[in-house]
Amino acid sequence: MQILWDPMGRDDPPRGAVLSIGNFDGVHLGHQEILRTVVSRGRELELPAVAMTFDPHPLKVLRPQEAPRLLTTMPQRLQLLERMGLDATLVMPFAREFARMPADRFVREVLVERLAIREVHIGANFRFGADRGGSVDLLRSMGRELGFEANGVPPVVLDGEVVSSTRVRRAVAHGRVEAAWKLLGQPLFVDGSVFRGERLGRKLGFPTLNIEVENELFPAHGVYVTVVHIPSFGRNFPSVTNIGVRPTVYENYRTTVEAHLLDFTADVYRETVRLFFLARLREEKVFASTMQLVAQIRRDVEAARMWFLTHPPESLELVTP
Repeated sequence: MQILWDPMGRDDPPRGAVLSIGNFDGVHLGHQEILRTVVSRGRELELPAVAMTFDPHPLKVLRPQEAPRLLTTMPQRLQLLERMGLDATLVMPFAREFARMPADRFVREVLVERLAIREVHIGANFRFGADRGGSVDLLRSMGRELGFEANGVPPVVLDGEVVSSTRVRRAVAHGRVEAAWKLLGQPLFVDGSVFRGERLGRKLGFPTLNIEVENELFPAHGVYVTVVHIPSFGRNFPSVTNIGVRPTVYENYRTTVEAHLLDFTADVYRETVRLFFLARLREEKVFASTMQLVAQIRRDVEAARMWFLTHPPESLELVTP
């Protein structure tokens, strides 16, 4: 997939494409439905299938205090978009000047003059342009005048509620990683570098990878069944991950992400790994003693082993780097 970081400047974007526009944070089931339509129409018409996304998220520029913590970093988002079969993704730099562009001007100057689009497919409720003045109806009206077709793709509904990035973020923030998996169509993951911690886990008999997470959003404090992908090994390792402040040992400690890999002891410090969240085992607890903490960790490890008996890592469809 071609990635264009400056599609309005030095980069030469594909013209005459079938296009979709959106933030695509998480590339959830609703996004996937839109993108499958774009790719299918592109193949049918023998035209490039292209997505347009924005960096940073528009709310980070317009109303920073309301900006969401994003599910994916830009490299992760681009990887997920590439998996959909797109030919190119246009990453539009989002700044206040761009935000002030009226929707009709965006259609004329960007979609028609710069990209010469043939079709555009967006979520039925998607809005764009200054004051969110652009809609599917505007695109259809201008398309009849300017020579392109526009289509609003209905939202995907799961368990009686529309699938959206906001819904996924809510599930993640509450630690409901199984629900996030359903909404995303694949397990939630984060990337991060392994750093040398205080080796507390090793002292307790359960060595961990201390992971400095790159993602803005990761699950609520608690203990999770996870898989860690380690690029240098080219493998996915079953694991148990604790997210929290280690209240039994420390007071007012910063949040840490610590993954105990089952039957693995190699040194991977400074390596970037990918951590997949599969199931929530329990919330974070304070124990009366280190002995009680160790006993609970043993139970967590055993629960994870039982989970993997019915969900072996090799059977899972994981988006590895």
